[in-house]
Amino acid sequence: MRHILRWFAIALLAASGAALLPLCCAAFAAEPEVINGIAAIVNGDVITYSQVRELSAPREKLLRSQYSGAELEKGLKEAREAALKDLIDRRLIIQAFQKEKFEIPNHFVEEQVRGIIKESFGGDRNTFIKTLEAQSYSLGEFKQRETERMIVQAMRAKNVKRNPISSPTKVEEYYKKHRAEFTAKERVKLRMIMIPGHADTGQSATQKALAEEVLGQLVGGAEFERMAQSYSEDGTRDVGGDWGWIERKTLATPLEKVAFNMPVGRISNIIEYGGNYYILKVEEREGGTTRSLAEARPEIEKKLLQEEAQDLQERWIAGLRAKAYIRTF
Repeated sequence: MRHILRWFAIALLAASGAALLPLCCAAFAAEPEVINGIAAIVNGDVITYSQVRELSAPREKLLRSQYSGAELEKGLKEAREAALKDLIDRRLIIQAFQKEKFEIPNHFVEEQVRGIIKESFGGDRNTFIKTLEAQSYSLGEFKQRETERMIVQAMRAKNVKRNPISSPTKVEEYYKKHRAEFTAKERVKLRMIMIPGHADTGQSATQKALAEEVLGQLVGGAEFERMAQSYSEDGTRDVGGDWGWIERKTLATPLEKVAFNMPVGRISNIIEYGGNYYILKVEEREGGTTRSLAEARPEIEKKLLQEEAQDLQERWIAGLRAKAYIRTF
């Protein structure tokens, strides 16, 4: 068997060092599975139902806390199907590794285990071993699982050869199509006075006159907060009509239109809506600006490279699937 190539060793170190704690926790989070059987055969290698349930266990636990009945059953089925697909892909990748006659030096695996003990068990190897035993794992089994994870991560890295930068044309096209992603949400800090119309009691004219009087006092220099506490009849009366920071789609359309178009510090005219009378004041405004292409370029390039890597990886896996004998049960 050939020793692992230099680039492969680097990929293994990067992959293993990036996810010590999640790998360890994932192994220990498995739920015990009593019923077992063959879930799939991949070029002669067997995947069992217990392996599928172990991988899908965290997702299943979350589903059981959120759903019941038919929705739960559908979610569990999808979670197990996704877990089986992932296990099949992993097995194909490991088989490809073995076909190339690569091998992982033992010190790579030992370094991985030492890292897990340090990160997750404070360097206490005895606690680590006891935790393994409590979960019915032997140290050898755990090392084998970590070895396979390292193989999968490194083989994925090996077979996804990306350009160091994305095409400028693609970056510009993405920017034009997704400008909203680079536009900060517009918000205003708002105070509001709401004076009910009381149309059902025939007091609309009186209430409108009251609203006009309040507006006159505000224009004359009265404090908005004090006037709201005295005259407003919505839920923010006690806090001086303070709505805090709000985004678009928070208010009814007629009120939103005024709030997001009036200058900061200005008192609005009386707005009649829904039989009531409103007076608004915008105290601060932020957002609504769009980052330039130059500012957004690094983020777009990173996103495009990730999408390219995912596409290349899926095509590589699809090629392995096409050449394999796969039977599910």
